[in-house]
Amino acid sequence: MAELKDVTRRDAIKAGAATIAGPLIRTAHAATNSVQFGMVGTGSRGTYLLKHLKGIDSGKCVAICDINPDALDKAQQTIGGTPARYKDYRELLADKNVEAVFVTTPLFMHFPVTKDALEAGKHVFCEKSLVFRPEEVHALRALVLSRPKQVLQTGLQRRYSKLYQAARGMIQRGVLGEVTHVQAQWHRNPGWKYAKEKGDLGNWRLFRKYSGGVVAELASHQIDVADWMLGMTPESVMGLGTRDFMNDGRDIFDNVQLIYKYPKGRRLVWTGISTSSHLPALLCQRTEMGEIIMGTQGSLHITVGDDNNRALAMWFREPNPPAKAEPAKDAKKEKFVAGATMVSATGGRALPVFLDKDMMTGKESFVEKELKFARQWLLAKGILMPEEDVNPVDTELDSFFNDCRTGGRPKADLEVGLQDSTAVILSNLAMDEGRTVAFSEIDKMGVAGEKPAAKPAAKKA
Repeated sequence: MAELKDVTRRDAIKAGAATIAGPLIRTAHAATNSVQFGMVGTGSRGTYLLKHLKGIDSGKCVAICDINPDALDKAQQTIGGTPARYKDYRELLADKNVEAVFVTTPLFMHFPVTKDALEAGKHVFCEKSLVFRPEEVHALRALVLSRPKQVLQTGLQRRYSKLYQAARGMIQRGVLGEVTHVQAQWHRNPGWKYAKEKGDLGNWRLFRKYSGGVVAELASHQIDVADWMLGMTPESVMGLGTRDFMNDGRDIFDNVQLIYKYPKGRRLVWTGISTSSHLPALLCQRTEMGEIIMGTQGSLHITVGDDNNRALAMWFREPNPPAKAEPAKDAKKEKFVAGATMVSATGGRALPVFLDKDMMTGKESFVEKELKFARQWLLAKGILMPEEDVNPVDTELDSFFNDCRTGGRPKADLEVGLQDSTAVILSNLAMDEGRTVAFSEIDKMGVAGEKPAAKPAAKKA
């Protein structure tokens, strides 16, 4: 086997050893063991999930619900079969054939439908954001904790991605050193356009009465990634949000910059704009969204895949990593230099993030070992790219059904979902009021006897 020149075997093994076991591997389930589910809300997101659910045999669609007959028709064509059709979601919840419910309604209806579904004894998969208002944070926590046998999962699919799990493994094993900062963006050009369709709310995401804006729809995914990778949750958030470019009657912000303060000096900086989709990461191989996770020994670039684009991840060694601090042998000889000094260093090559199938276990035969070394070499040279064999959306859906059957705990559980929703609520409050908002403020918000925070209209720059 030829020796790696720019990327050594040691580097390859270091990255490979940092991966953790991949997410649930889908297995065949007998039809009689499939979880029978209903879908409440068959708009764009609901139909997208149905397209994926059609290929997952651990669940069976027995009911669909939407106020728009056209949306119901499209959903039935997507999933196939003869699911019961409902216009009122409460009728779906009364259907004894339904064991689990997918909540893919506009955000302002997430909590009412989820609450009623849980009280009807159903398992629930609710898209993010899990809740919309502060009082719902407290009410849903109390309700779910009172029903420990029911599963509640939040639709944060990055938690089920093999590449994102590998990234978390690298951090846990110290490959990136001390991780201190995350930069994330979700830029579109242009942003959401208003396109009202007959019989529905149109693009409800554009209006604060129904939506949390780009923070709820986009940033929520990446705030969750930062929490997960840093292994902690924010202490406070500050930001600037305005409506500058999308002048079509919307009242949400289209130009957002947020800074999240975590314990021990950690930070997340997030931006969402509507005038450029450029992503200055991943060697510019993708546009729109991605995260850069920065540590004292290296940094990692990553973005999720979709139906048309593969997930991407690569890491870079820090050019001049700090040496470990050692006590001075002679305090009298210490020298202090004042002033700024510019230190330059040659940028490093992008290194691959190895998935579970690429890492060495020590149990390989000679041939298996050589094949893995060969694959690592091809990955390191950029000839191959690490690729997830299952879309994380499929994995999260199959995992939900498995948890319904076994009583397992979802990776994106109640507390992950509520923390993410809290971040959305407080981020919008910080921009509305032009101040730094402490995350501890949620403890009193929406509680009986507490004065609710005002929600002024979006500012025009």
